[in-house]
Amino acid sequence: MDGNGETAARGTGGEAAVESFDIAQIMRAIPHRYPFLLVDRIVEVVKNTSAVGVKNVSINEPFFQGHFPAHPVMPGVLIIESMAQTAAVLVVESLGPDARGKLVYFMSIEGAKFRRPVGPGDQLRVHVVRERQRGNIWRFRAEAKVDGKVAAEATYSAMILDR
Repeated sequence: MDGNGETAARGTGGEAAVESFDIAQIMRAIPHRYPFLLVDRIVEVVKNTSAVGVKNVSINEPFFQGHFPAHPVMPGVLIIESMAQTAAVLVVESLGPDARGKLVYFMSIEGAKFRRPVGPGDQLRVHVVRERQRGNIWRFRAEAKVDGKVAAEATYSAMILDR
C-alpha cells in the first residue's frame, strides 16, 4: 500500500504501475495530435507488461459528421488506432530514456473483431498487454471495452525506429 492507503499494481518484474498519464504526458510520449490523438488518459501502466488507456467518445469527434450522421458510430479502424496509441505509450514508458528520438510504427494487425458499436457518450477503456518483444518489434493483444463489455479486440505488432 502507498501512503494514501492504495495498493499499486505490480508487473512481473515487481515494478509498480504508474497511476496515470494525463493528456500533456501522452502528447510528450507520442506525436499524435488532434484530430488523430485517440487516447485521452492512461490510467495504468506496468512497464514492459500492460497499459489501460481511456478515450472519451464525444459527438464533437470529426468522424461523426460522416460516420454516420443519423446513427453515429466510431469507425472500427479508429478503435484499433486507439489501441495502437495506448500501446505506443506503454512502449515509450517501458523504454524510458532509450525512447528519445524514436517513433512507434504500426506494422500488422490480426484477429480484429468488433463486438458492439461505440458511439457518443461512451467511454472506451483500452486494455493492452505486451505478448512479446524481439529487438525493436513488439507484439500486443488488446481489448477495447465500454461499460465492461468488449467492443473490439485485436492482436497487432509495432516497430520502434529512429525518427
